Amino acid sequence: MDELLVVTTGGTIDKVYFDDKSDYQVGEPQIGRILEELGVAFRFRVIPILRKDSLHIDAADRELLRATIASQDARHVLVTHGTDTMVDTAHVLASIPDKVIVLTGALNPARFRGSDAEFNIGTAVGAVQSLPAGVYIAMNGRVWDPARVRKNVAANRFEAI
Repeated sequence: MDELLVVTTGGTIDKVYFDDKSDYQVGEPQIGRILEELGVAFRFRVIPILRKDSLHIDAADRELLRATIASQDARHVLVTHGTDTMVDTAHVLASIPDKVIVLTGALNPARFRGSDAEFNIGTAVGAVQSLPAGVYIAMNGRVWDPARVRKNVAANRFEAI
């Protein structure tokens, strides 16, 4: 892998909570800081394009994401995304040929102790380097085909369908 392209869209991974009532906003992308702190042995570049909860990502946002990734030379792409509509976005990105695209996120903000963010990012980084061209989702210690996974909201995890 020459360089990992990271495209951020917001989601829980980047959320910042302000008080006990869980008021929040999507903050600055956390993945660059996380990768630097982990001392990764590869070059990466972060392109932040959205700062939205995935429930607010619409068709125009997905097209912007698809066009941004398609216009870049990088073959290996990691996308941080909210978990609620991650599968929908993965289906849109499937039209991009000759790239390995892995979407990941977090069920708890990266700033929280015990967040799954670092684990999911680590899984996604391993996946993006080892899989053939296509689109994948890396969550809960697994790498999923977007056509065969869904988020189980009640259990707060991804599972096969």
